[in-house]
Amino acid sequence: MNANFRMRELCDILNRWAYEYYVLDDPSVPDREYDRLYDELVSLERETGIRLPDSPTRRVGGEPIKGFDRHTHIARLYSLDKAVSEDEMRAFFTRVEKAGKATYTVEYKYDGLTVCLTYENGLFVRATTRGNGTEGEDVTAQVLTVPSFPLSVSYRGTLEVRGEAVIRLSVLDRYNAAHPEEPLKNARNAAAGAVRNLDPAVTKSRSPEILFYDINYMSEQPVSSQTEAMEFLKREGFKVFPYFKVASSPEEVLGFIDEIEAERKTLDVLTDGAVIKVNEEGIRSDMGATDKFPRWAIAYKFEAEEAETTVKRVFWQVGRTGKLTPLAEVAPVELAGATVRRATLNNYGDLTRKDVKIGSKVLIRRSNEVIPEIIRAVSHVEGSVPVEKPTLCPFCKSAVKETGANLFCSNPDCPPRVVQKLTHYCSKNAADVEGMSEATLTILYDKCNVRRFSDLYRLTRDDFRNADGTSFEHFGDKKVSNLLTAVEKSKHIPLDRFLYAIGIGGIGRVAARDLARFGSVEAVGALTLEELVAIENVGEVTARSILAYFADGENRAELDRLSAQGVVPYVGAPNTDGAFAGENVVLTGGLSSMSRPEAQKRIEALGGVCQSSVGAKTTLVIAGEKAGSKLDKAKALGIRIVDEETFLSMLES
Repeated sequence: MNANFRMRELCDILNRWAYEYYVLDDPSVPDREYDRLYDELVSLERETGIRLPDSPTRRVGGEPIKGFDRHTHIARLYSLDKAVSEDEMRAFFTRVEKAGKATYTVEYKYDGLTVCLTYENGLFVRATTRGNGTEGEDVTAQVLTVPSFPLSVSYRGTLEVRGEAVIRLSVLDRYNAAHPEEPLKNARNAAAGAVRNLDPAVTKSRSPEILFYDINYMSEQPVSSQTEAMEFLKREGFKVFPYFKVASSPEEVLGFIDEIEAERKTLDVLTDGAVIKVNEEGIRSDMGATDKFPRWAIAYKFEAEEAETTVKRVFWQVGRTGKLTPLAEVAPVELAGATVRRATLNNYGDLTRKDVKIGSKVLIRRSNEVIPEIIRAVSHVEGSVPVEKPTLCPFCKSAVKETGANLFCSNPDCPPRVVQKLTHYCSKNAADVEGMSEATLTILYDKCNVRRFSDLYRLTRDDFRNADGTSFEHFGDKKVSNLLTAVEKSKHIPLDRFLYAIGIGGIGRVAARDLARFGSVEAVGALTLEELVAIENVGEVTARSILAYFADGENRAELDRLSAQGVVPYVGAPNTDGAFAGENVVLTGGLSSMSRPEAQKRIEALGGVCQSSVGAKTTLVIAGEKAGSKLDKAKALGIRIVDEETFLSMLES
């Protein structure tokens, strides 16, 4: 028999058996039979020097990698807005009903790490983490060790599928029993740590699996509903969780949520809520998305876990605005799968209102994987001591100002405040200086006199050396090289991220994006109060913060220093000759020729600005199949409307 033919035959057989074992949990052959054919395949691959793209031997895992490459998703991976009460769910249903008559799907919300798998021409080519939704880390080598997804599919277009990497609770228990010297604390962190480990062998040793729940992108014949998406995933051999419900009314949705809450603690998978989505793609298209979330989906988070513990001491943290936040050190307690040793309070007013004292027993709550919060004092003991309100900053001893319920350090050069500003500047959605953590920046503040953003760009390898020529602790040659490379890379930064990074009061990512449309930092600095207030996401308070920032001499000097260091924020040059130049475009309904993200990219490439809703500034509406309320509003406002055929003609022109 021809070796290539036999290898094809073995791959098909072994992949079918792996699907039965890992996805269906219903093996049809004993392990020894699988191993016999697997060994035969390995031998043939060794003899011929050929390995087929979907060979199961690709799942063994290669050598450790040096670092994760970044990858841009074809379509954005949004996170989900959250609801914690029936009232918030009712508000969601009301928003949906305004868009049209919809059905809903209800699924478990898994607690792991989101991953996105890409297929081209039927073959698996890449796996990435969600990252910031637009760009993630390439974890292909790690995900190849996971057996719960197919290496080939029948779909021949470009495909992105979305899933959650999880480690089952029983698997975690077995792992910890075998590794008592270094146990993993909880299933969520274990899954994230497995997939984001530079050594694929570590990934394989922790036995993660991926539960798939959505299609992120299809280049041809996209699905028209969540139901179709799930049927597609199952048909192509992706592992999906068996619980998937379709509801025709809000009452049915709430009933399914109750069902999930009752059953979730009996599962072998860590879950913390339910995901509710509009089923129909047409209504999804009409509802659109905010900067962070799709408007057509929501995660219902179950009530956070609570526990009682004792406050040992209270200390203060200083943020980049100078705000002092009390943080309590508490007696260790197990909560939501983690050992809790610290809990936060919002401000001094919150601390006194909740009657929290040192030595008192308090109730703490942990939810959404954030630092736990103290809910209230439960009881006091004879030695309970009230927490004193600081009159001086605990770090720099400057006077503390009180504004409402909050306390602020009056010193703009307070060390932790400066470090927090630097940390914000280096964060992922700002300058994205990889490796510049708060701990690293604290060392650079102490050892290298880094005080301003511009100081980062004058660092050299010698700055990381002690007087005796050795590296500072935690700074090996490789880390120094990586940090300097990341700093250099951050000089090339989009204008919106730069405006967000420099920390203008009230400027978040959405407002920064609006301001970036003016083309340069100088243009933003020249805007008047009236011009700023006219911007959609800028109110008067934020406008005055912007004016104050650019009126400050030190801020202007810092912008000059950054420019001198080669930090030049850029804006993609607008296409003034494109078919959509000067147009504010809204897409409504479904397009048969392409997905919405692809249509938006092509419109923007030809000079247009895509909007999520129809308004006074909208100049063009593209109406696909089952266009809804946006089309009606466009007609009422007299806005130009074109169908898909005309839209395609405009693209071709």
